[in-house]
Amino acid sequence: MKKPFDPAEDGAEMAFDGRMSYGDYLRLDAVLGAQHPLSDAHDEMLFIIQHQTSELWMKLAIHEVTAARRALAAGQLRPAFKMLTRVARIFEQLNNAWDVLRTMTPSEYTQFRDQLGQSSGFQSHQYRMIEFALGNRNKAMLRPHAHRAEIHAALAQELTHPSLYDVALRLLDERGVAVPDHVITRDVSQPYTPDDAVEDAWKTVYSDPERYWGLYELAEKLVDLEDYFRRWRFNHVTTVERIIGFKRGTGGTSGVAYLKRMLATELFPELWHVRTAL
Repeated sequence: MKKPFDPAEDGAEMAFDGRMSYGDYLRLDAVLGAQHPLSDAHDEMLFIIQHQTSELWMKLAIHEVTAARRALAAGQLRPAFKMLTRVARIFEQLNNAWDVLRTMTPSEYTQFRDQLGQSSGFQSHQYRMIEFALGNRNKAMLRPHAHRAEIHAALAQELTHPSLYDVALRLLDERGVAVPDHVITRDVSQPYTPDDAVEDAWKTVYSDPERYWGLYELAEKLVDLEDYFRRWRFNHVTTVERIIGFKRGTGGTSGVAYLKRMLATELFPELWHVRTAL
């Protein structure tokens, strides 16, 4: 009989008393111990894990967007492009998560929905941070976080910084493609308003990509990111409609109707509008 393979013979570490192990490094006791269903419903575990893993991916997205914005502000386009590509792929992962949640039927969800109380994904402070960082800014969205002073303060602080799109437009102007002063010096805490002159600036870039290759590639990285972000929003809508129909959300929103309104939001509007003008 063939002797079973012993990984130790190949050099694998097998003893971890007082040493760093895989579980120690990843703090898996805390991660895997964070699922606490409030009902006996089989599918509540799916619901919890899907949302917890989405929050982990969003934490990484915030990490990457923040670094990409910093790199762009310093004129370091290549590192920023790598980070923006990663953010797009993160949203691809978030999209895939809806496929798993859609295996839950309406009758299965109703078995534990009441346990959610007033909690809702609408209240995700990390999702709000991503929207604020990318440029979709609305001070009214601070209110759901007023009960958590440190989170409210972090979101309010984000509104004092130029968004990723604000930084991109400043870079455009710095590299010789004029952007109006009222756009460059605008109050960055306020929602961004599309501007025809900004569309013209992007048209200049798209009309001569060889001359403006770095800005041309930046434009496409931003479009790619928003493309995946839009898909995530769309899949959110269809998943919610599939599971609860047109019921009101647990957080009090109109549910599917509210989510469909959000589909019309554009993060980088002129980059989409310019395509008609080219």
